[in-house]
Amino acid sequence: MKTIFFILAIASSVIAQRPSAQKTRELLFDFRKDSPANEVRIPAATQRSVLTKVFRRYLTDQDKCRSDFAGSDSNDYLAAARKAGQIVPAIFDVTTGSFTAPGQTQTAYVISVSECNASHADNFGTKRIAIFSGQQLVADVDADFMGSIVRKTDLDGNGIDELLMVSYDIAQGNVTQMATLASFENGKRHVIHDFGTVVLDSCASLSPGSDSKAAVLYTGAFTPGLKPTITQENYVAGCRNPKRWKLVSRGKMPE
Repeated sequence: MKTIFFILAIASSVIAQRPSAQKTRELLFDFRKDSPANEVRIPAATQRSVLTKVFRRYLTDQDKCRSDFAGSDSNDYLAAARKAGQIVPAIFDVTTGSFTAPGQTQTAYVISVSECNASHADNFGTKRIAIFSGQQLVADVDADFMGSIVRKTDLDGNGIDELLMVSYDIAQGNVTQMATLASFENGKRHVIHDFGTVVLDSCASLSPGSDSKAAVLYTGAFTPGLKPTITQENYVAGCRNPKRWKLVSRGKMPE
């Protein structure tokens, strides 16, 4: 009996001394799970303060939009509308962090510019990122139609936060989301990774063969000072609830 206890004690000691397996990747975002609804409520005073610093002139009421403003027949209708002040902007999302340089306390606002009469084909207008340090506007850049922040991260540990952002489109019961990971170092938008489509859900269309496709994003193991590798896995599930997901591809989601 003593011999058995002795052997078990040695085995337990060996197991305890084994180094734990290191993670080779970390979850960045799982689009199979419903993203939390954006419940940001921006006070009217903050809206006015931010929008006044970002735009020289703008409207506060869609009913005041005109269709015959100067440049309305331009090839770049959205740019002409912005130049003419024919916009009805609103803050859609906000987060705090250090975006343009390390050690900063900043606020990033996602603004839907809402150019007057912008159609579905125009994604209902452009989106912008406005970054403030206190009351000072330090960055104002086009967000390439990315209208929501789903995660803030600092992948290389350099003290500058990046934003994982998505755009949404709904047409005839088909929901599409696209995503990019971008940094705003020195007040410029730098796309770290363009994931393309990350959600393609046709369940609401009730069409035969409808399904839901969603991506899961991972980053490689953390190494200070280095941007980790980023990988994407794509899953498909039928429209039943609960959904049973099946891995179908890696890399960008096939269209």
